[in-house]
Amino acid sequence: MTENEILKLLSEVRHPARGDRSVTELGMVNNIEIQNGGVRVTLGFPKRRDPLAEYLIGACRAALIRGGVKDPVVDTVVLEDAAPKKKGLEFDTECLRNVRHIIGVASGKGGVGKSTVAVNLACALARLGYKVGLADADVYGPSVPLMTGTEGASPMAEEIDGKELIIPLEKYGVKWMSIGYFAERGQALIWRGPMACNALKQMILQVKWGVLDFLLIDMPPGTGDIHISLLQDIPVEGALLVTTPQEVALSDVEKGANMFRNKGIDRPIFGLVENMAWFTPAEHPDEKYYIFGKDGGARMADDLGIELLGRIPLVQSIRESGDSGEPAALGTRPDAQAFLDLAGRLAHKLG
Repeated sequence: MTENEILKLLSEVRHPARGDRSVTELGMVNNIEIQNGGVRVTLGFPKRRDPLAEYLIGACRAALIRGGVKDPVVDTVVLEDAAPKKKGLEFDTECLRNVRHIIGVASGKGGVGKSTVAVNLACALARLGYKVGLADADVYGPSVPLMTGTEGASPMAEEIDGKELIIPLEKYGVKWMSIGYFAERGQALIWRGPMACNALKQMILQVKWGVLDFLLIDMPPGTGDIHISLLQDIPVEGALLVTTPQEVALSDVEKGANMFRNKGIDRPIFGLVENMAWFTPAEHPDEKYYIFGKDGGARMADDLGIELLGRIPLVQSIRESGDSGEPAALGTRPDAQAFLDLAGRLAHKLG
């Protein structure tokens, strides 16, 4: 593969905060090395590192892999002195200085509606008068843009006190940030663990959050290295666990609870949310069908010694609201009230 062919592949990678121009058009491809069948690309950044650097590195790797390059290496250089960037990134928590509560919304497994709960909880807290932000930390499956009707939006970057920060999107009274804003629709993010962790930190620690009562972090499902990195480097106050009533989901809740209670992490669990607690047909709002089992969340909360903070019904309107980008918590139906009740209990618990 020639240098021109590599440049053509990299021309697909756009910088969302710089007029959506490609990294080649912006002159960011500082060097290309082709040796022994391997490819190393160096991206050039100004003295202050671009807040979207990890996204651009991952997007360049993905573009090269799609073009047939096997295991490409993408690194960075500081243009001011042409010195290679040290391995790893340095972050600080200054942008979180005016955030009162940072809460992780977590689940032991996928498919339990964690992101649905996180998005609706954020909207419900905002309806109660709180200043709220939500960071979508699911770097492999970001769903916040779709669920909030902000797909296609491109957050801008702004230099503040000598440091570039990403400006979150604002809608429904909530500040939103997601890696999904910087990836094309359907694009797979081909990232190893350390790269995903750094991208996640940038989505939280290089954002102009301002003054917030609550910053919710929609964590990826499971208990992997991303979770550990997040909890070690970001001052998460505690967690809210989401589950469904069936046994296969409840068994994973215990793993999630044990992760937060691990001596190396030691974060309190503020409560358990039982999602899809029962099914209620729209035509018969007073009927309840426990299709995933009854009171499983209550039993698990009792076993773990934590509070059952909320029970969310399985109703068609929640799914429709998520797909349409208008969270159910904004409405007046019983499902909206369930999220408002959850928000009120969480706020009361945290004083």
